[in-house]
Amino acid sequence: EEEEEEEMGDDLAEAEGPLAESAESDRVSAPSLGGCSETEQDGAQGAAPKPEVYRGDPSNTFYYVKWISWKGEKTPVITQSENGPCPLIAIMNILFLRWKVKIPPKTEVISVEQLMILLGDCVLSTKPKENSEGLQLNFDQNMNDAMSVLPKLSTGLDVNVRFTGVGDFEYTPECIVFDLLDVPLYHGWLVDPQSHEALQAVGRCSYNQLVEKIISSKHSTDSALVSEGLVAEQFLDATATQLTYHGLCELTAAAKEGELCVFFRNNHFSTMIKHKGHLYLLVTDQGFLSEQKLAWESLHNVEGDGNFCDADFCLSHPSGRELPYAPAQPPQQQIDQDYMVALSLQQQQQSTGGISDLELARQLQEEEDRRAVQYLQEQEQQPPPAAAAAAA
Repeated sequence: EEEEEEEMGDDLAEAEGPLAESAESDRVSAPSLGGCSETEQDGAQGAAPKPEVYRGDPSNTFYYVKWISWKGEKTPVITQSENGPCPLIAIMNILFLRWKVKIPPKTEVISVEQLMILLGDCVLSTKPKENSEGLQLNFDQNMNDAMSVLPKLSTGLDVNVRFTGVGDFEYTPECIVFDLLDVPLYHGWLVDPQSHEALQAVGRCSYNQLVEKIISSKHSTDSALVSEGLVAEQFLDATATQLTYHGLCELTAAAKEGELCVFFRNNHFSTMIKHKGHLYLLVTDQGFLSEQKLAWESLHNVEGDGNFCDADFCLSHPSGRELPYAPAQPPQQQIDQDYMVALSLQQQQQSTGGISDLELARQLQEEEDRRAVQYLQEQEQQPPPAAAAAAA
């Protein structure tokens, strides 16, 4: 067994390529996901066979791998705990879903260093879209910059959103990785265009600039600046979820059908896809590791209480956990109706001169409450199972 491990280690050393020295010198300890060393696993499992591990340094933290049937092919998904390295995981899961990178079948755990090696190899394999000397020089510089920031993916990225568009971020070197891998980066933290005061107060500020503006306003004697600072602070407080209904509508419109992208919200990076006009987030919570039928969660409101779906986007829910109330119609039809309600309200907003995010949220909640009441009333009208059996 030791000889086999040494051979696998030699194979990986050959695969590391030019990233090996960078990963060694810039190594950052990733947060623990509750994994244990191979020695601890042997003691805990006794004679049970050990899971197949995509091996790196034995002292590294391992992340659990969940396998789903994606478009008819078994595909790995890297899971994480609450404090996992979400930028790295979000990007790697896109590469796995695109089948750009592969790991051995039945792999159950993988180290952050091995994820970095796979990512580095993928970055190095990219080529400039056009062949010209100027573009090649720019591409080479971007490549060097990307390789230097790769270690940061395991801890966090310096991302600074702008409130003007779902794809608007203040440029930082870390963004080069997304560009080279052709991975769109989105957010949904937009100002409601009908809120003129907030629109004026926020302007084209990035998040960091807006915070600085608020702090400056507290020490200013200019009444106009003080007023704008208060409005800006109220906007940040009212949108603490970092997603607005206007942003959600714009996000749905901006994402392309079937497009895999990274969604940034609440300082967290998630893998997202648009399927049949709806947005879904990849389920990477380690708590659902054994739930093979939970692959995606719908993103259709700002509250974050989406519906779980399988890899084919059919509604599902965790084993042993019933939904709070069953929809009064087939699950997929229920999601479609939710979307049509939101679309109808959006069209109403455009035709009537616009309604605020708060009013839109209120109307959506009223519609949800109405359907819940309708379902409960239908349940009350149905006879109990015992009574129905007796009548039969």
